[in-house]
Amino acid sequence: MSFDLTFECVLDLRCEVAESPVYDERRNCLFFVDIGRSTLHRADLSGANHVEWRLEGGACSLGLARSGRLVLAQRDGVVLFDPESGAIARQIAAIEPERPDTRLNDGKVGPEGAFWVGTMHEVATDRRPIASLYRLTQTGAVERKVENIVCSNGLAWSADGAVLFHSDSRGPWIDRWQFDPATGELSGRRRLVNLDEATGRPDGAATDVDGNYWSAGVSAGVLNRFSPEGRLIKAHPFPVPAPTMPCFAGPDRKTLFVTSLRPADSAKESRAGGIFVARSPVAGAVVHRFDDRLL
Repeated sequence: MSFDLTFECVLDLRCEVAESPVYDERRNCLFFVDIGRSTLHRADLSGANHVEWRLEGGACSLGLARSGRLVLAQRDGVVLFDPESGAIARQIAAIEPERPDTRLNDGKVGPEGAFWVGTMHEVATDRRPIASLYRLTQTGAVERKVENIVCSNGLAWSADGAVLFHSDSRGPWIDRWQFDPATGELSGRRRLVNLDEATGRPDGAATDVDGNYWSAGVSAGVLNRFSPEGRLIKAHPFPVPAPTMPCFAGPDRKTLFVTSLRPADSAKESRAGGIFVARSPVAGAVVHRFDDRLL
C-alpha cells in the first residue's frame, strides 16, 4: 500500500530525548518519556491535559500493566509506576546496576505479558557491543535473551505475536526472530536489513496489522516502513531532523504519534523534541499489557 503521511506537532515540548510513546486505550491517552530530563509524560491525544513527572532514577521506556499501572524502565532497574498517585508503587528488578557505562533503553511488553527491555553502551565515543536484551517475567525474574549489542532498540511484535523485531541502533541493523507468544521463547534469528546514517539508523519502532515494521530513522529525518521481509516500502519524510519512535493510537489505532529528540543545533528547527501526529490508513498492532498480578 502506497500513501503519504502529513505530520503536525501536537505537543511542542522541546524534549531532549522524547521516547517510548504508548497508547493507553483505557484512559484514551498517550504516555511517553523524556530520557534526557528523566521525566514521564501523559497527555490526551489532542495534546491537552499534559502532565509531567520527574523521576530521580530516570525514565527510559515504559509499558502498560494489567492493573492500570505502568511498567517503567529507569537507568538500571524496572519499577511499577502509578499514574493516579504520581508515584512509584514498587521496585521490580535491577538490571546491570554494577555497570556505570550502560543504561536501560528501549522496552516494550510482549504478547506473553512479560516486559522486554535492552541496555545500551552509554559513552560518547568507542561504543562497544557490551549491551543485551532482557526479558522481565511476571514474577520479577530477569532473563538475558540476546547479547553483543551496542544499543538495543526497535522492539515490536507482529500483530499475531509470532515475530519479534529488534534492532541495534549502532549496528546498525534490524533483526527478526520467531517468537512463541505462549512462552516468550526466541528462535530462527534472521537479519532483516542493514542500515546506515543516510538511510536512517534504526531507533524506536512499531508494527501494523499488515505485518509492516515502522522504524524511526533517527539519523536521516525519516520514518522507514519496511515489509515483513525487509523491503523498504517507503521512507516517510519527517518534519524535524531526528524522529525517535512511532506509536499507533486511538480507538481505531490509525492515529500515528512519533516522538523526536532535540539535536545540539536545534535552533534550525524550533519544534525538534516535540510530539508529532499523522493519520494512517493502516491500523497498528494491538498493545500488550504487563501481567503484574503476582507483584
